[in-house]
Amino acid sequence: MDWMFWLQTNPVTNTIKNTQLPSSYFPIGIQLLFAIGMVSLILVITHLVGPKRPTAQKLENFESGIEIHGNARQPMAVKYFLVAILFVLFDVEVIFFYPYAVNFKQLGWEGFLAVLMFVGFFLCGFFYILKKGALNWED
Repeated sequence: MDWMFWLQTNPVTNTIKNTQLPSSYFPIGIQLLFAIGMVSLILVITHLVGPKRPTAQKLENFESGIEIHGNARQPMAVKYFLVAILFVLFDVEVIFFYPYAVNFKQLGWEGFLAVLMFVGFFLCGFFYILKKGALNWED
């Protein structure tokens, strides 16, 4: 019952067996409170001392130098999100090749066959995406 370490006492001397008391976390709590206080203090001071000169040009929305036109809440094509998700998916799958490259001698033929199977699944997914037209931008 390690989760109840502060309740375990020695019946003879009536003292606590384990020295890990909740009070031993007191310095960590003080450090956490100090860090939160310091961040809050710095944010308040910069807000009070910092310059405040709002002009019409500063208050205007900035769109990377492009003139603003239309509403920002217009629906975006799902293709952008799909390509981003596919990039992350295939990028993460490629990362799994690194452990094989490091340990290919120790893995032997069994490891080689496992990597071939992984590449096969990888290519099946890629061809499925191509067949579904996920990368066609003519729409």
